[in-house]
Amino acid sequence: MSTTCESESDRPGGWESVRELPPSAKLVAKVLEYDGPLTQRELAEETLLPTRTVRYALTRLEKADVVASRVSFTDARKRIYSLDIPTGPDP
Repeated sequence: MSTTCESESDRPGGWESVRELPPSAKLVAKVLEYDGPLTQRELAEETLLPTRTVRYALTRLEKADVVASRVSFTDARKRIYSLDIPTGPDP
């Protein structure tokens, strides 16, 4: 992957902040990147990680400002997580 201007890699909440996180958080971030918005249970199934580990990874990703969550419309007890990392440079 080629490096782009500082807006993508040096911005807080970008992939650069994911590099410092544990491997489980990196895996969850990549699954969210490829498979789109998922619930915690779906992330556990996709990553083959225990739900507790997925919860921890999501907490770390939220603190790094790279994951956004919203309440599920079909079941208000669930949250849906999506990757919140810009894919291209700012205009």
